Amino acid sequence: MTKHIDKKTFHCGICGIGFERTRTLCNNIKVHMPEKPYECDVCGKCFSKLSRHTYHKRIHMKEKPFKCDVCKKKFTTAYDFKVHIRIHTGEKPYKCDVCDKCFSTSSQYKLHARKHTGEKPHKCEVCFKSFSAPGNLIVHMRMHTGEKPYKCDVCEKCFTLSTKLKIHIRTHTHEKPYLCEDCGKCFITISKHNIHMRSHTGDKPYKCDVCRKSFITASHRKVHMRIHTGEKPYKCDVCEMSFSHSLGIKLHTKTHLKKS
Repeated sequence: MTKHIDKKTFHCGICGIGFERTRTLCNNIKVHMPEKPYECDVCGKCFSKLSRHTYHKRIHMKEKPFKCDVCKKKFTTAYDFKVHIRIHTGEKPYKCDVCDKCFSTSSQYKLHARKHTGEKPHKCEVCFKSFSAPGNLIVHMRMHTGEKPYKCDVCEKCFTLSTKLKIHIRTHTHEKPYLCEDCGKCFITISKHNIHMRSHTGDKPYKCDVCRKSFITASHRKVHMRIHTGEKPYKCDVCEMSFSHSLGIKLHTKTHLKKS
């Protein structure tokens, strides 16, 4: 009589099922384990990999073992350090096949690619508006929640974005870091600097589709369009007279103040 040999020599210590290969046994053990078994004992956040748990712990310990020799900036992970170095080297290894634009990180490239595909996988559950990046959805959600997590230490005004707080701080410090090399005028934001530069170059990129008149800013074109649409969104609370421009309502309000 031929003796039957059990090939399933690797048995799971939890459920007792046998497997022929150690690899299959390991996959089975993962079924019994929690999805994110590595928990941070400081904040309770869980991770699927030990390496990610280790990197996370450095945030609490404020440990940054990777130092840039050029600018001396320090980083928690080798990956963050590697990406940072590309600022100094100018390396942009991720190239868009559609427009040939290059990026320093794969995440930047993926977000850019969605501009061509129109993909917006991150949807707001309140108003169903979709976004290409998760960060944009987080910022959008603050419209619904009213959350403004960035607070000014000087006047306690709060903002939805860290960039808006940074710009606001300049109103206290009077910092205007963007200099016009043509006339020496300085600006608080790069956008205001760029708009100002158009007064020197004569560039008017915003064109009216009705009369083809061009404008320096999108807001100027928006106000102009009201000539064609007849829209007058600024209404007087006293006499209910309407105006197409905010300046019009301000001047009109003064006529009521003079009468009183």
